[in-house]
Amino acid sequence: MKNKPTLEFSDLKGMAAAAEQEALSNNWAVTIAIVDDGGHLLWLQRLDGAAVISAHIAPAKAHTAALGRRESRIYEEMVNGGRPSFLSAPEIKGLLEGGVPIMKDGQCLGAVGVSGVKSSEDAQIARAAIAFLGL
Repeated sequence: MKNKPTLEFSDLKGMAAAAEQEALSNNWAVTIAIVDDGGHLLWLQRLDGAAVISAHIAPAKAHTAALGRRESRIYEEMVNGGRPSFLSAPEIKGLLEGGVPIMKDGQCLGAVGVSGVKSSEDAQIARAAIAFLGL
């Protein structure tokens, strides 16, 4: 049987603080979502001024990144590249850049999803959250 690291509450708090700092330092109003490896929501934080819809989009991006074990932008690129069939993939809802998996030694620990600004900026915030872990 394999042992696998898991995210703890202190990890979530630190990741959320790092993401919030990245967003605030750029004056970006976003929602930050962190999920476990099964895509289950562990943390949701909507900063002041973030659009209401971002509270739905951020968890969807994180969910997609966790289940797919890849950045959500990969699915967006597939669809934009002529593979619209991915729009019908089960459980894959956040097909926009901004969902980033948390990987350690080839294992997915979860993912961070961010929504509220340009997709590349959402991804930048998600990566800042993951960088907190020092993986």
